[in-house]
Amino acid sequence: MSDVYVHTFAPMGTVVTIQVVGHGKSDALRASRADAVARAASWFDSIEDCCSRFDAQSELRKLSDHIGTPVHVSATLYEAVRFALAVADESGGAFDPTVGHRMESRGFDRNYKSGEVASSGIGADDSVSWRDVQLNESAQTVTLLKPLVLDLGAVAKGLAVDAAARELAPFENFAIDAGGDLYLGGRNAEGAEWSVGIRHPREQSLIETLHVSNTAVCTSGDYERKSPADHRVHHIMDARSGETAAALSSVTVIAQSAMVADALATAAFALGPQDGLEFLERQGVRGVMMTSSLERLETAARV
Repeated sequence: MSDVYVHTFAPMGTVVTIQVVGHGKSDALRASRADAVARAASWFDSIEDCCSRFDAQSELRKLSDHIGTPVHVSATLYEAVRFALAVADESGGAFDPTVGHRMESRGFDRNYKSGEVASSGIGADDSVSWRDVQLNESAQTVTLLKPLVLDLGAVAKGLAVDAAARELAPFENFAIDAGGDLYLGGRNAEGAEWSVGIRHPREQSLIETLHVSNTAVCTSGDYERKSPADHRVHHIMDARSGETAAALSSVTVIAQSAMVADALATAAFALGPQDGLEFLERQGVRGVMMTSSLERLETAARV
């Protein structure tokens, strides 16, 4: 069995575990591996500092102070917003990053670090949509056309996983597990493909196990986060209706990027079983769904 280096930490309201297989035969290689893992881990903090809806000092939250004015933003925030808007467009608005105010009103407004309410205090109109956000690629600016609160929760963690994976790519064999978002590089300690279990949404068991390499696997489930005010309300909303998406209980997407897999899983969940499957098929990714009645559905696409 190969030497395995493991590092566990707790950013973004979740527990992240990074494993690197091998490259520990000398002190220099072990130090190089530890340095790379530290750099990989630091991406979670830096992207959270940039993209958090719950931190009044984050770059994302400060955007809401400038309505109707182009704001030059970091490359990280620009990419996160750009991709979220693209998924909103592709999903016909079922997925929409401008739902921040509606999420706050449903009780998803607490900073996990302090436990304190972290409401933006912005009286946003719930009729806002992704069309009320304009991008200028050449100037790298974001313009909010109306008062609104952006929520990048379905994008930021996957973006951090991808950034961490790039830091670890020279080591070939590694795994990043950030709660429901994973990236699996190369092979595990036994030299086989990585095994990833898809959780049963209603039981402490697995519905199946995937065997993957050099790919991301992300799951969105209705069991992940419930509103403190009403436990029938979970964190995934169909932004077209403003209601909790209730037709599915979990969606797992397998794709080459964790940001892509995470956002597409959330969008497919919001769209529902039939439209969600068709959406994932159009994106060319593999998806496994469990409906609210626990019927298993799967795309034809295999990666």
